[in-house]
Amino acid sequence: MQHGGLDLLMFLAACVVLLMGFPVAFSLGGVAILFGGVGWLLGHFDLSFFSAVPQRIFGTMTNEVLIAVPLFVFMGVMLERSKVAEELLENMGRMFGTLRGGLGISVSIVGMLLAASTGIVGATVVTMGLLSLPTMLRNGYDPKLACGSICAAGTLGQIIPPSIVLVLLGDVISNAYQQTQLSMGNFSPRTVSVGDLFAGALLPGLTLVGLYIVYQLFIAFMRPETSPALPPDLTREGKSRAQIIAQVAHALVPPVILIVAVLGSILAGIASPTEAAGVGAIGALMLAGLRLDERHGWSIYGAGLCLVGVLILTAFVDLRVTRDAIPTSDMIWIVVAALLCVGILYGILMSLWRVWRCGVLKEVMVGTANVSAMVFVILIGAAAFSLVFRGLGGEAMVHDFLTGMPGGAWGAILVVMLVMFFLGFFLDFIEITFVVVPLVAPALFRYGIDPVWLGVLIAMNLQTSFLTPPFGFALFYLRGVAPPEITTLQIYKGVVPFVLIQIAALFILAVFPQLATWLPTVVFGN
Repeated sequence: MQHGGLDLLMFLAACVVLLMGFPVAFSLGGVAILFGGVGWLLGHFDLSFFSAVPQRIFGTMTNEVLIAVPLFVFMGVMLERSKVAEELLENMGRMFGTLRGGLGISVSIVGMLLAASTGIVGATVVTMGLLSLPTMLRNGYDPKLACGSICAAGTLGQIIPPSIVLVLLGDVISNAYQQTQLSMGNFSPRTVSVGDLFAGALLPGLTLVGLYIVYQLFIAFMRPETSPALPPDLTREGKSRAQIIAQVAHALVPPVILIVAVLGSILAGIASPTEAAGVGAIGALMLAGLRLDERHGWSIYGAGLCLVGVLILTAFVDLRVTRDAIPTSDMIWIVVAALLCVGILYGILMSLWRVWRCGVLKEVMVGTANVSAMVFVILIGAAAFSLVFRGLGGEAMVHDFLTGMPGGAWGAILVVMLVMFFLGFFLDFIEITFVVVPLVAPALFRYGIDPVWLGVLIAMNLQTSFLTPPFGFALFYLRGVAPPEITTLQIYKGVVPFVLIQIAALFILAVFPQLATWLPTVVFGN
């Protein structure tokens, strides 16, 4: 082994330290310093590698793509606090409850909608665990099926855009792909963006939702006692069909509009993912302000229309004011855009006042700061770890191992997917993204693998890390809010079929890479 095996020993030591429960960022940084010192004493490591750490940190902090992380987190936490999930669950239960397996189907659909609007696994699992699990158990659902469907639906935020995983993966995959292409003599490599991964993950994510629903229907058909239908009187609650439709529309339309505004602006090429994240954060803020006082919602409705108007003008009119000569027609539209911005500002201020007055704003800001700080501190620790690992020859070791695998590209991909799957039993997706992906991606790209397809494949694999026992975070989230009669073993057993479904979805994506590559090609022409 190269450098006395210090590279492999360093990776194993990091895994052991993380399993002992030490903070991730400090564990990665501490292991890097320790093995860097040991390697220097043994003459296997050059301390000048540490001089690149400040440059890495500066590059991270000035990376415009990563600004989307706190914005998407703010969007998700704000929507979770605005009771959007509660209203969606109640009304979807009314729509599908009279079908066998209807509550399970409604959980999958709400999980999909929350994934596309909030993208925060913990908040989604906890909310659905508090609201749906007691209802499902009360109406005779099998506890294992109920727990499994809630955990699985809650993790959809990892694969369905906008997803923090895809933002982080997009940056890592882009850097690895460009470095690989440059090392191979291609000095004008293809640009891979977060928007490409968003577009590429959309169809695989929806396919996974479809597989969840098919499984629910299959179980309802084969074992109807595990997922009975609700009585019609219980779902209608004495309301007419028109009233039910109005309630469903009230719950469904605002988050769908927000999803279309965020994803639509990216896929249409109107906004970058970071700009779209800003739109999502503002939209979530205004939606929360509207939910807190719907009797006085005209200012927020007007601000929403103004926001749509600005997006449309941005797509079709040159609104730059720094030009030397501005045509009269453009100046008119610039004035219109300025007035629309005033309307947006008024709606934002009204929303801020309402969420601040109710104490929601402080909770959202603290939650956003905690998650964002965790992500970026881990990124800094991972940067130090990867530098020392490369200095000890670890990158060359990984490259030689993967390029020497029997089966070529497919053999290397299979090994990488299996390693990530098993690491997901013990490590969080952030550690795997920042530590493992930069090491294995360059070797895989040398086989000519499509970067978007590989990124989506990794994202779907990382999603399983939230479900796989014993350390799947979704399992812990549900365990924390589940009734006392639900055992941990029932939760573990319940998620096993859904883990198998995710593995099946991975296989489908591997066999049919067009699921990930077709939409980016159509939308962006890549």
